[in-house]
Amino acid sequence: MELTRITLDPQVMGGKPCIRGLRITVGMILGLMAAGRTNGEILSAYPYLEQADLQAALAYGAWRAEERELPLVRP
Repeated sequence: MELTRITLDPQVMGGKPCIRGLRITVGMILGLMAAGRTNGEILSAYPYLEQADLQAALAYGAWRAEERELPLVRP
């Protein structure tokens, strides 16, 4: 999956996944959506975001939710 709008940079928000290098984290976008904010409300509050950014945040969240962590087996 190619998510070019999601960036990971240790110098921006401690390396959390962000939207296009901005100080807007994927988690913040998903939290707003989970709280019932509409896309229109989010875009009005953050005019530098685009609809495609919100879709990328959802896609990234869905992808991460499918990830499984397995314990390391030590020899």
